[in-house]
Amino acid sequence: MSVSHPAVKAVPAALLSLYALLALSISLLLTACGGGGNSGGGIPTPTPTPSTANEWTWMSGSSTIYAPGVYGTLGTPGSSNVPGSRFDSISWIDSSGNLWLFGGDGYDSTGADGFLNDLWEFNPTTKQWTWVSGSNTVNANYVYGTLGVPASTNVPGGRLGAVSWTDGSGNLWLFGGGGYAPTGGYLNDLWEYSPTTKEWTWISGSSTINSMGVYGTLGEPAPSNVPGNRESAVSWIDSSGNLWLFGGICWGPAPTGSGLTEGGLNDLWEYSAATKQWTWMSGSSTMNAGGVYGTLGMPASTNVPGSRLSAVSWIDGSGNLWLFGGNGMDASLNDVFLNDLWEYSPTTKEWTWVSGSNTGSGSVTVGVPGVYGTLGVPAVTNIPGGRMSSVRWIDSSGNLWLFGGSGYDSTGTFGTLNDLWEFSRTSKEWTWMSGSNTIPKQGAGQPGVYGTLGEPAITNVPGNRFGSISWIDSSGNLWLFGGVTSDAPGGQDAGWINDLWRYQP
Repeated sequence: MSVSHPAVKAVPAALLSLYALLALSISLLLTACGGGGNSGGGIPTPTPTPSTANEWTWMSGSSTIYAPGVYGTLGTPGSSNVPGSRFDSISWIDSSGNLWLFGGDGYDSTGADGFLNDLWEFNPTTKQWTWVSGSNTVNANYVYGTLGVPASTNVPGGRLGAVSWTDGSGNLWLFGGGGYAPTGGYLNDLWEYSPTTKEWTWISGSSTINSMGVYGTLGEPAPSNVPGNRESAVSWIDSSGNLWLFGGICWGPAPTGSGLTEGGLNDLWEYSAATKQWTWMSGSSTMNAGGVYGTLGMPASTNVPGSRLSAVSWIDGSGNLWLFGGNGMDASLNDVFLNDLWEYSPTTKEWTWVSGSNTGSGSVTVGVPGVYGTLGVPAVTNIPGGRMSSVRWIDSSGNLWLFGGSGYDSTGTFGTLNDLWEFSRTSKEWTWMSGSNTIPKQGAGQPGVYGTLGEPAITNVPGNRFGSISWIDSSGNLWLFGGVTSDAPGGQDAGWINDLWRYQP
């Protein structure tokens, strides 16, 4: 978990990598990095026809790579507005069902690439984007202001790989990531944004990069506790409005005790919005800890997932936290692409290994393959292959959904995926629902089938991608935006995208 990411360019060299073990794969994928935008982003969206179950609809954005942002006027929605192509952005959904997007690494209004700190809102009813806050150019200045004091001039710096959640009052929260403060590195700053006042507030953490964590005592909150710097962690929000934070990649003391280095984390934290205090709940305070799997299906106080980055997370109707895959440490301390599924009970404070393998492969030529079975048919033997940087959501029935990422297909070939999976919490079975179970060649991926803008079709499917973001709306539909794709439509090479899709289960 210490290999530089070639996709992160036009930024200071001090910014460390976020995707370990992807150096070879990304060099294969991103041969076109650095090219200018191939198309404009603002496509007027027609009124869609009624959706059909299990069909994808292309809703907004471009079907080509490297699209610049079309910002329009700050605070004013417009049919031509659209965020530029980007990956590893941050997402929220508010109480009115509007989709929110912040930052990432991508393209600004001029077609320049770098770190973004723009905040956008998408209204699913009007099908229009609104540029709400931040800059329309990359690598813009941040303004922290005074700790705990909201101000119209406050704004987080550009970043990617942060975590987010929405509280019970509809405020948007943002933690950490890789970005600027004031130079490039890993962050541990916590921010709150009020859609009502349109003001950011710096709540907790440091205004400088690579700040170390203060763990305190396991299970005990304290005003001085704070997670350390990190990028590509995962998060959950519970029914009480508390944030839960797990893992990621950080800059900290080497496990050997000699100097500082980059490594993965498996620490679990809880943040109370009421007390504004952090509590270290589980996992290690040191880097690169291996997983302790125990017995499949059996909770135990000693169980814990290994250190990892770019996993995916869900929270179910009972308040249990779910975690899948990522790039990290298996039971034998191998740095691998994982396909393990875990459940954490905040009541018992125990982890349970639910599905997948406790081993993996760090090779991009041989990996843990997916077992797809028959399209649309659940089976106890089905399992997605090891992967990272997927997107996820949970439906109204409490089932877990997983899409794409960088990982392994049914043959063990490594590349960028566009497969859609459903996991039933009741039967404990995976079902392959959509997309391809094969990758055309090493380091590649299946292109998308866009169809007609705004019209669902059984043949429509988003192309392969990693580093996308997702939302789930009040009707249980999945919304998917952007990321990095390889083998885009029309024979294009790999690159950043800004397409918005809707999937109705």
